[in-house]
Amino acid sequence: MNVVRTTGLTKQYGPLAALAGVSVELAENKIHGLLGRNGAGKTTLMKILTGQGFETSGTVEVFGQHPYENADVLSRVCFIKESQLYPEKFRVKHALRAAELLYPNWDGAYAAALLADFAVPVDQQLRKLSRGQLSAVGVIIGLASRAPLTLFDEPYLGLDAVARQLFYDRLLADYAEHPRTIVLSTHLIDEVSDLIEHVVLLDGGQVLIDADAETLRGEAVVVTGPADAVEHFAAGHEELHRERIGGSLRVTLTGARDRFEPGLDFEPLSLQQLVVRTTQHHGRPVAAGKEA
Repeated sequence: MNVVRTTGLTKQYGPLAALAGVSVELAENKIHGLLGRNGAGKTTLMKILTGQGFETSGTVEVFGQHPYENADVLSRVCFIKESQLYPEKFRVKHALRAAELLYPNWDGAYAAALLADFAVPVDQQLRKLSRGQLSAVGVIIGLASRAPLTLFDEPYLGLDAVARQLFYDRLLADYAEHPRTIVLSTHLIDEVSDLIEHVVLLDGGQVLIDADAETLRGEAVVVTGPADAVEHFAAGHEELHRERIGGSLRVTLTGARDRFEPGLDFEPLSLQQLVVRTTQHHGRPVAAGKEA
C-alpha cells in the first residue's frame, strides 16, 4: 500500500517552478530518504503533503485523499522541521501537551524517556533552550507522535554528532517496534544511508532518482586506470563524472555493477557520492539560497 502518491505535481511561485512534474509513491511502513540540495523542492513537496500548501497542477494523495484542510488525513501526519515555531511563552511541557492533543497515537511515557535521553528540561521555556535542545524537542515530538506518516525536514541539524546518533538509534528501534511511514529529508546522507530503505532525489523540482536503497547500493562504481583502457570499459555505460590525471582516467559509471576488467581499479560509490554525482550530472548550476 502506498501512503503517498503524486502524479505530475507542479508548484509555481511566479516564474519559478519549485516542483516540475513530480510523480512519486511512498510505500507504507518504510523509511524514505528525501534527498537533494538547497532549492531542490524538498520542503515544498513536504508542505503540500502535509496540507501546508497546495499544488499548482497535478495530483497528490495522502492515505488516498487530498491533504489540504483534510482533518482525517492530517490527524495521521506529523511534520517536524528545523524552523519549528512555538508560542513565545511556551515551555517544553506545553509543546508536549499540544502534541498529545494533536496526535492520537501519542506515547507520553516514551516522550518522557526521550526527554531524559536528550537531557531536555521539561519546565524550561522553549525560547531559552539551546539550539540543540530545541532540535531535540522536535525529534522527541516526531518520534513520540507515532504518526502513521512522520516527516522530518532537517530538524536534527542543531544536534551534535552524539545526539544525532542517539536520534538515529531511537528512531530505528522504535520503528522496528511500531512500524510507520517515515520521511527523512537531510543533507547528512552518509549518516542515514543505513537507515533509509527508499530514496527520492530531487533537483530543480524534478525527480532524478526514485528507487529502493538496496538497489542503489553498488549501482555506481568508480573505475580508475590507463585512460585508453578506462575509455574502452566505459563505452556503453552512463557516465556521471570523470577526472583525468596525467595518463590515468577516473570515471564514475552506472550500470557497471558486477563487471570487472584486469588492470583497472574498481571502487563502490557511497549513496552520498551517488547523490552528488547524479545531481552534478543533471547539470543544474550551483547557486546559494534557501530551499524553495
